[in-house]
Amino acid sequence: MSKAPKNKFYSLDKILEYNADYNIIYGERSNGKTTAVLAYALKRYIESGYTEQLGIVRRMEEDFRGKNGQQMFDGINSLGWVSEWTDDTFNSVWYYSQRWYLVKYDDNGKVETKMTEPFAYGFAIGSEEHYKSTSYPDIKTVLFDEFLTRRYYLPNEFVSFQNLLSTIIRLRDDVKIFMCGNTINKYCPYKNEMGLWNMSKQAQGTIDVYTYGDSGLVVACEYAEGMDKKKKKSNKYFAFDNPKLKMITSGSWEIDIYPHLPSKYKPKDVIYHFYIRFDVELLEAKVITVEGNTFIYIHRKTTPIRGDNKQLVYQQTVDYSRNYRTNILKPYGKADKKIYELVKQGRIFYQDNDVGEIVNNYLKWCRQQVL
Repeated sequence: MSKAPKNKFYSLDKILEYNADYNIIYGERSNGKTTAVLAYALKRYIESGYTEQLGIVRRMEEDFRGKNGQQMFDGINSLGWVSEWTDDTFNSVWYYSQRWYLVKYDDNGKVETKMTEPFAYGFAIGSEEHYKSTSYPDIKTVLFDEFLTRRYYLPNEFVSFQNLLSTIIRLRDDVKIFMCGNTINKYCPYKNEMGLWNMSKQAQGTIDVYTYGDSGLVVACEYAEGMDKKKKKSNKYFAFDNPKLKMITSGSWEIDIYPHLPSKYKPKDVIYHFYIRFDVELLEAKVITVEGNTFIYIHRKTTPIRGDNKQLVYQQTVDYSRNYRTNILKPYGKADKKIYELVKQGRIFYQDNDVGEIVNNYLKWCRQQVL
């Protein structure tokens, strides 16, 4: 583990030292993560004699449409780097139909010169099947931007992402992959699928390196250092006492505020309990009735579930034992239906906001399976 330097804006210098195949970078919003990768790829393209291209990955094609695609390189355009790096042969980036080109505009804003071939292509994971008939032998850098989301992940998104990478890379081993995201959701499929076990507990400003047997695969995962608060003057606009805003101001994980236990209860008030296993977390849930009010209280379970336990266990993986379920929103028996009704009514309370966040992500996963 290595401590990353603190800069005004994010720099790739430290993570590039590891020469990793996957470079995962996450942290506060608007600290320059995406701009740093785009600049790296653009400079690589120019210095290679306009040959080594970039692939930009997002979830859906809508992420590239109209101004979403055109604005991708606005930061680099405003910094004047295109003109500087090409000795004024070009001075801007022009976008059309999931492709980006180097151009030179004259003083009147008209295109004077434009590259005939794009230096970057856009790819949507949700449409990965559409790209299989095309070859991209010159793409040497891939950026998956906003890989962390508070919205729904696509069904089998990691596999679709890998299929897309396979289409781009083919049989080569000279492609460097970057995955950038804001700290908006601790729980994502990539953490488990890629074996990033320390990601949710990683210290800010550090880089963890993961290897996978004798495969040669190296993944560097950086929790980017926050910008200097004294230099980030905009922080004053987000100084409210709301934990969700810490992602903007310091890069801390965004956590919602969830309802905590509404009243004390006694052991005799617990009429049933069950378990939820999601991501690497194990939770115990109790159905409680106090003064005629029935609700679910969920807290962490610090000991394993006993092998002879008959209570329901909800988890993402299939287990054909009678008391195991995958989806809490698809009730089967009497106990399931009671739990489902309480969930549907929002009668759930949590040990703390982290537990609420785990359950919220599990319920998102359940809803996605119902669709």
